[in-house]
Amino acid sequence: MTLVLIGPVCEDLIIIGDERVSKVGGASYFQSFVYEEFYNDYLLVVNASNPNLIEEFPDKSKVKLILKDDTHYFINEYPNKDNLDIRNQSTNFADIPITADDLKSIFDDFDNDIDAFVLNPLNSNDFSIETLEYLNSLKKPIYVSLQGFLRFIGPDGSIVLKSSEILDYLNEFSAYVFLDENEANVIKDSSLYQSKEVILIVTNGSKGSKIINSSNEDIKVNAVKCNNVVDATGCGDTYMAAFLSSRLNGKDLKESAEFASLLASKKLEISGPYKKL
Repeated sequence: MTLVLIGPVCEDLIIIGDERVSKVGGASYFQSFVYEEFYNDYLLVVNASNPNLIEEFPDKSKVKLILKDDTHYFINEYPNKDNLDIRNQSTNFADIPITADDLKSIFDDFDNDIDAFVLNPLNSNDFSIETLEYLNSLKKPIYVSLQGFLRFIGPDGSIVLKSSEILDYLNEFSAYVFLDENEANVIKDSSLYQSKEVILIVTNGSKGSKIINSSNEDIKVNAVKCNNVVDATGCGDTYMAAFLSSRLNGKDLKESAEFASLLASKKLEISGPYKKL
C-alpha cells in the first residue's frame, strides 16, 4: 500500500546569523527522507520548473515531477542563531497550482494500491477546491500540512497568515491536520478547529507539541532536548512524516507524537534534511 505525498519542491535560502546557504526545500522534500527509512512504500508528486531539484531526493525513482513554468523560492531567516524558534520568511509566491488533471495523468497509470494522501502546499495557490474534491473522490485518507493553505501574499510582498473558505473543505476531507501554534491561532474560530472528525497536531518548537482529538482534549508531548542546534528549517515537516510513519506502523497517537519529537530534535542537529539515526 503506497503513501502518496503531493506538494511543491522549492529552492530555499537559509540565513542563520551571518551565514547564508542555498538548498533544496519544501515539505515533501524534507518528509521523503523520513519515509525512506520508516515507511518505504511512498510516491512523491512534486511541481517545479527546475527538474534538477529532483536529483536531491533520497530516491528519485519515487518522484513524479509535474513540470510548471515557475518554482517556489523561500528565504528563511533566523536572526538569532541561539533561538531558532524565531523565523522571518519571505517567498516569490509562485502561482503554479497542482490541478486535478495533473494528478489524473499520474494516477491513471499508477498500478499500486494507494494507502493515503499527504498534502504539502507551500502557499494558498497550490491546491484548489476542485483538486481537493478529486482527491476526496478516491476515498482514501487525506493528511494535511496546513501551513500553505493559510499563506497569502501581503501588500508589501510578505507572507500573511489568514483563514479561508478552503478550511471547510479540509474539515470534510482530512484525517489529520498538522500546524504550528501561530497557525492554530489563525484558525481557532474556524469549523476545522471545532471539528469532531479531524485530529489536529500542533507543534510549537522547543515548547513541544499537542494533539487535539475528537473530544477537544489536549494530549501534550514535550520536545526532546537538542544539545547542538544547527538548522530548524524542515523540522515541522520531519515531525509530520515521523508521526504519520509511526501511526501507519500501528502506534497510538501519543507514541507517534513522542517519536516525531525525537526525530525533529535529531533533524535540528544537522544542516538540511533528516538523516538516519
